[in-house]
Amino acid sequence: MARASLDSPAYYINREASWLAFNRRVLEEAEDTNNPLLERLKFLSISASNLDEFFEVRVAGLVQQIEDGFTEAGADGLTLLEERDLVSRVIHEFVGDQYSCWNEHLRPQLAENGIRVLGIHELESEARAFVEEYCEKELDLLLTPVTIDPAHPFPRVINKALCVAFLLRRRRRSSLTYTGVVTVPRALPRLVRLPSEGTDDFIFLADLVTYHAARMYHGYDIVSSAAFRVTRNSNLYLAEEESRSLLESVRTELHNRRKGDAVRLEIEADADPEIIERLRTNFELEPWQVFPVNGPVNLSRLFNIYEQTGHPELKFKPFAPRELRLTAKSQDLFEELRRHDVLLHHPYDSYDAVVSFIESAAEDARVLSIKQTLYRTNEHSLIVPALISAAARKEVTAVVELKARFDEATNIRWARDLEDAGVQVFHGLVGLKTHCKLSLLVRSDPDGVTRRYAHLGTGNYNAATARIYTDLSLLTADPEITAAVHDVFSFLTAYAEHPNYDPLLVAPLNLAEHCLALIAREAEHARHGRPAHIIAKMNALLDKNIIAALYRASQAGVRIDLIVRGMCSLRPGVRGVSDNIRVRSIVGRFLEHSRIYHFANGGEEEVYVGSADWMPRNLYERVEVLFPLKDELLRERVRQEILGAYLADNLKTRVMQKDGHYPRVWQAQGKRKSPAGAAAFNAQEFLIALAEGKQKLEGMPEPATRKARSASLRKTGKER
Repeated sequence: MARASLDSPAYYINREASWLAFNRRVLEEAEDTNNPLLERLKFLSISASNLDEFFEVRVAGLVQQIEDGFTEAGADGLTLLEERDLVSRVIHEFVGDQYSCWNEHLRPQLAENGIRVLGIHELESEARAFVEEYCEKELDLLLTPVTIDPAHPFPRVINKALCVAFLLRRRRRSSLTYTGVVTVPRALPRLVRLPSEGTDDFIFLADLVTYHAARMYHGYDIVSSAAFRVTRNSNLYLAEEESRSLLESVRTELHNRRKGDAVRLEIEADADPEIIERLRTNFELEPWQVFPVNGPVNLSRLFNIYEQTGHPELKFKPFAPRELRLTAKSQDLFEELRRHDVLLHHPYDSYDAVVSFIESAAEDARVLSIKQTLYRTNEHSLIVPALISAAARKEVTAVVELKARFDEATNIRWARDLEDAGVQVFHGLVGLKTHCKLSLLVRSDPDGVTRRYAHLGTGNYNAATARIYTDLSLLTADPEITAAVHDVFSFLTAYAEHPNYDPLLVAPLNLAEHCLALIAREAEHARHGRPAHIIAKMNALLDKNIIAALYRASQAGVRIDLIVRGMCSLRPGVRGVSDNIRVRSIVGRFLEHSRIYHFANGGEEEVYVGSADWMPRNLYERVEVLFPLKDELLRERVRQEILGAYLADNLKTRVMQKDGHYPRVWQAQGKRKSPAGAAAFNAQEFLIALAEGKQKLEGMPEPATRKARSASLRKTGKER
């Protein structure tokens, strides 16, 4: 088939539709009765939080493009107006399903288990007395009622602030109605815990504001009321080339973000039509941007119930991650790394080893310098204080990405703290986000040799998310890799481009080019009858050039297994184009976040791991790094234990169809129910059991083999 034919829109799935399909898979986990009840509630709240960000970024960008007059169609052939109509239709249906899940399933089942979310009318005397006192002593102090008239304009409602709107009528002038607005204070919990015996009872704070309204609006009759929330455009619009200080520019834009143009209005479904129309007009929204909801306006706040209740029987069973154990011959981690590389698979392998790598470097007098990238880190990071401590005694450089979306404020604070301590802080390159995950140490070892040691990862330096995201970490003293990491830091701090970064692949310099070459090489192997197989695991697959290359490889006979958690514009199973491509998505207990690219390479396999998805922004708009696993045992571990488990999963895996739908594996096979007993295989649960020593690799179904046993043992320090 001619290469030009691969440009056909029929071969590409719309990006936004694909993302919405991913969030549908998250909602399916909330609907899945095989998951513990409170975990289902958590999945529902995650689906709501995901949708918030989708509106703040993707829908906001779409609306902006339409307003600016853009008419160019995407790879899928849809115009922006067609895309908007598609998004509107799918999201309205999705929101209806979210609230059906809450009202018809989760809320009743929670009540059956002693966790109740009550309305004012359901309160008994003790709870009602508590509410009265709470409104008087806690709530009333923070409320500011506003009545809209010529002297009192509509208040500026910040992004995602929960509010209550009232339709008011003056008792002395009953023919006129006014709009009242009260912002629900963010200082108070959205779900207020009620006194109760034997149950966990909650009431929504918005209900208390509505209940308390009569005491705020003296002289008015309250005709109607409704809780509402406005979502605003949260994109940052930075003129980096013209900025004197990127830090100050980001700080200013963060302030503006809370006041961006409105893109969505959520409001209680039984709201008076006059309230809805007044709000819609005020926020300058089109009818499709209004979402009446049959329940709490902000479902993401249901996560508070998960956090505030015990009930371990209604949650996933906790597990202890496997700790890194040094071999008997090694005195410390640095000596271990001089012997061999260490690969960690989080959260099954503890993230403590990564934290210890940096903390010990801060304390170790032999360590002369530390270089570190920071994209997202947790509020109570141990890594940042370690860098601050180290700055008093050695050279410390930090590349802090200020434009990490929704973490900008935290990163600004960390950047200032680091600078105050004497750390050399850089903010990456103009026009490019720094997304690679790198740490580099220079150490004068006891044998008199000065060496570099590095950590390279797929996930952020965030110990909190390392417990719930699946990621890979490589700790290494390999001279070639560490020298290349040094060159990447030179690129980040001085824009110094080297002729090559071998053995690393670095975006935006050569990563896309090399990935295309690796795919083409696999196709060439297939044409000559040599082993040809691509297994690629990532968060998203959107780049048209990569997709076209995968189509050509499929046409050449390469077997391609793609494990794509989220968006995927590639259409599998198209006759003559993608017959040999299968796309899986795994949504389960942990967020699949690792990026792994395996190439059979005619029998001389290569495995690359790193920070980049196959998306345009990762390939051309960010500094990213993919690194090879040079150790054969580590490659075996990735191929057999990790990728093997994901490819064998038949419980949490959905298989993408060529129409863009994602049935579960057993549904795609035409079966009426999911596998049970010995036939059932959940990759994440298997990897937990493996880490806990309750399962052996031999227990994994094909395509895994016993061959990876030695790799699994060695990485825990039992071999060598």
